[in-house]
Amino acid sequence: MHQGRDVVVITDPDFTVEEFSCVDDHTGWFGNYQSTHQIMLVRSGMFRVRTGGVVADVDRTTCYLGVPGEARQFAHPAGGELTTVITLSPALWHSMAGEARIDRHRVYANARLELVHRWILAAGADPGYALTERLLALLADVVAHAAASATPDHSRPARTDRALVERARAAIAADHPAARRLSSLATLLGSSPYRLSRAFSRELGVSLTHYRNRVRITRAMDRLEAGEPSLAVLAADLGFADQAHLTRTVRDHLGHTPTALRHLLVQRAS
Repeated sequence: MHQGRDVVVITDPDFTVEEFSCVDDHTGWFGNYQSTHQIMLVRSGMFRVRTGGVVADVDRTTCYLGVPGEARQFAHPAGGELTTVITLSPALWHSMAGEARIDRHRVYANARLELVHRWILAAGADPGYALTERLLALLADVVAHAAASATPDHSRPARTDRALVERARAAIAADHPAARRLSSLATLLGSSPYRLSRAFSRELGVSLTHYRNRVRITRAMDRLEAGEPSLAVLAADLGFADQAHLTRTVRDHLGHTPTALRHLLVQRAS
């Protein structure tokens, strides 16, 4: 990383957890040589990474998996970011992944993984057991997604489709008015709805509809964590049809209703 500050959150013989805050609006590339297994989870903002000639943007809907022996470069085209960096010992990695080969380093991070990430950062008591178990569950989820992402070359999107997906993600992240409908989003990007939908599923392994809801779940967690009192207002602000639609979507992604989720997040923040 670059022009930032590291704060060690957890130390253990098998892993370390650090919070890295980058304060640099650095659009150019800088890099280093990866010597350990690392998982990077964005808490706020985003960064861009280039590995093996492939460029990908990483934000709260995705995570980055670094493996030993690779050259990687980073950029911060949208300003700074706050990232959790989890470094694993070779023994822990092998116990979880065995000899699995990871060919794709940017993988989709579902909403449950983000909730566990928030729990880890807000944890108080019992760091030796409860926190470690949550962390191991998070790592297992990431490894499973990374292994599942190692798809054959013929099923991967072309570079033009990958760029299309990144532009779609940027429009959704910016809450562009055209991103409220698949057809208008495709028009904005100069694509057909079919091509956009197919490229998205092949690149990230989830549908475009699921991904857009994933982004809205993050925004809902932000608002609930900050003390949003009205679920009806929250639903309207996030573009849901009504409060019931918000509740169904949150429950589908997280296994909790918004009311229960508010209690979980506020309890851990207090």
